[in-house]
Amino acid sequence: MRVTVLCVGGVKGALAPAIREYEERAGRYWRFLVQEVEGGLGKSTRVNPREVMKVEGSRLLEKMPSNGEVVALTREGKALGSRELAGFLEDRALRSVQEVTFVIGGAFGLGDDVLKRAALRLSLSTLTLPHEVARLVLAEQIYRAGTISRNEPYHKGP
Repeated sequence: MRVTVLCVGGVKGALAPAIREYEERAGRYWRFLVQEVEGGLGKSTRVNPREVMKVEGSRLLEKMPSNGEVVALTREGKALGSRELAGFLEDRALRSVQEVTFVIGGAFGLGDDVLKRAALRLSLSTLTLPHEVARLVLAEQIYRAGTISRNEPYHKGP
């Protein structure tokens, strides 16, 4: 099964090395792919949040697989523990789901069209997280899920 992180925008700055590290680690356990789409409205100086979400949503929908399961990251989503996320991914692999795609939105979040496409809405936190922080936490948790699934000693929690 392939695990994909589909997100608005790339990463730069201080968190970039940590994100890359955990994305590489996740690739040890899953066929792992990261796809980035451009954020915002290009060079427009006008910012209408609904318009931005609609344009970003169209870009995200174009990249979503037709034969996989989509998980949208949103504050209003369901909170899963690390073991629950591992179980979720294991279950999808056992049911021969070809791909699980985790979607991270831009500065204004995910639009309704993307949320409707999702089989699961997942919350990393009820806090608003910057894009890079959400991507780091997600990558680390996907890696952790792999270690849990293989009974490796990385995960110390319940």
